Amino acid sequence: MNIWIARHGQTDYNKDMLMQGRSDAPLNENGIAQAKAMRAMIGDVRFDAVYSSPLVRARKTAQILGNVPESELHIDPRIIEVDFGRYELHRYYLLGPRMISYWLLPELLPAPKTVEPVSSMVERSVSFLKELEQQDYENVLVTCHGGIMRALCGYLDDRKSQLMWRPKPHNCEIRVFASADGAHSYVRDYRL
Repeated sequence: MNIWIARHGQTDYNKDMLMQGRSDAPLNENGIAQAKAMRAMIGDVRFDAVYSSPLVRARKTAQILGNVPESELHIDPRIIEVDFGRYELHRYYLLGPRMISYWLLPELLPAPKTVEPVSSMVERSVSFLKELEQQDYENVLVTCHGGIMRALCGYLDDRKSQLMWRPKPHNCEIRVFASADGAHSYVRDYRL
């Protein structure tokens, strides 16, 4: 099975450099254009199933990338974005040293109060992917967010920390992994 992990296209909050976790902002015009350009880049690949976070920016991206109507999406709350708590919708450069340090080195530093810890992100990701791997798909698309994507990719890259924190995923970036009999391998990525 090839598992295609995609980050949603740009929103106005992304453009304004705000921490966007559970805030449910739609794609902006650029985000829609990114998703369409990425769909053209991946060509005629057909997905046996398309999974999405419940947030509207991920659902719209999933529809475009997966070339499916919204009614065919498999919505899963386990792949929703990280809960940034009191840091939600704050500018990146005004988060303060504790949150900035944590977001740079979450493998080493504890999450600030009100922020979802890495252990929760990993638990959600592993639960989702182990269940997904039981399906009989050739190609499956999973559309999510920049934070949770790092835990999903960490599991699929067999990282000890179960995080692939760096490099930071860009809007509409896709990372493809192969999964067979419990073994994983990186296939390729797609970036605009």
